Amino acid sequence: MKNWRHSLAALLLLASALPALAAEQVGVRQIEVQSPARGKALSVTIWYPAEAGGAETLVGNSRIFEGTSAFVGASPATGRHPLILLSHGSGARVETMAWLAKPLVEAGFIVVGPNHPGTTSGDSTPADTPKLWERTEDLSRVLTALSADLQWHPFINPDQVGALGFSLGGAAVLDLVGGRVNLEAYARYCEAFPDMADCVWFAGRRGFVSGAQVAVEPLDLRTVDRTRYEQSNRDARVRFAVLVDPSMAQAFDSQSLKAIDIPLLFVNQGEAGKVPVSVAADDLVRLTPRGSLIHIPQAVHFSFLPECKPDGAKILRSLGDPDGLCGDGGMRPRSDIHAELADRVTQSFIRQFDGQR
Repeated sequence: MKNWRHSLAALLLLASALPALAAEQVGVRQIEVQSPARGKALSVTIWYPAEAGGAETLVGNSRIFEGTSAFVGASPATGRHPLILLSHGSGARVETMAWLAKPLVEAGFIVVGPNHPGTTSGDSTPADTPKLWERTEDLSRVLTALSADLQWHPFINPDQVGALGFSLGGAAVLDLVGGRVNLEAYARYCEAFPDMADCVWFAGRRGFVSGAQVAVEPLDLRTVDRTRYEQSNRDARVRFAVLVDPSMAQAFDSQSLKAIDIPLLFVNQGEAGKVPVSVAADDLVRLTPRGSLIHIPQAVHFSFLPECKPDGAKILRSLGDPDGLCGDGGMRPRSDIHAELADRVTQSFIRQFDGQR
């Protein structure tokens, strides 16, 4: 337990050695980005290195999850900063990744992500879930909008853009950097592993619209728009990516993975050999020329969610939560898992971009 604390201390010292980019505090703003593809505006959260000022708030605070402090209305710190695009998991919200956005900002990065319509908390259906092309379009649209925005352009280094995704967000980010998915391979995976969480979701006859649970027909994956599902969504502006428990791991085309020419870090929560096949990244890292893989021991898939409040698990059970979102296998506190994840992920971005700053 002491090793990660020493590593985190070293990380903070390294970040503090960058005075031009160091943040006095973490700023946060909610903005809207128009999306012609969606036909509406995306709700986007930006975390950024900030000067002192603003009003403190808790981002992602809810009945279930603990929030993470940041300052609304604080002025951005001077200088150009590397930018990290953030993609949340299925049925979640980008605000729930605030616990990881904060240490990244403290190390000098701008972190920005949208809530993906159709796969966000209270607005999530099986039919929308496989549409990675919509998520990649969201991420590229946000990057384009901020790069052209007169308010944010002066603070962004366009040559230092990374991406970070969890679960379905990890699949979207892998798609964004050049991976291409195969619809038949995904359908066969669900036939072979019907008990995996994503396959259960497709067959579960339920979804969420406007915050309410609704009945839906089971999704036959072979009815998904194959042309759009398998299209290339690469955004060459992204130079490095971190993919945490990426879903659709069995669906990615091997030739497309072999052609990805940027460094990638895959993160699996749990010991090697014990990670669910739905998100196991062993084959993905073997096929990507510049990919690497780390495991976070004594963790499970949902350990990436925020820390739960004392009554969080009880509330979820009363709502019929089938996933155990507050559980970490009883092996290690989520706070410890988060500390290691934040350390490993932040250091990976520093290694990629620090020499260019």
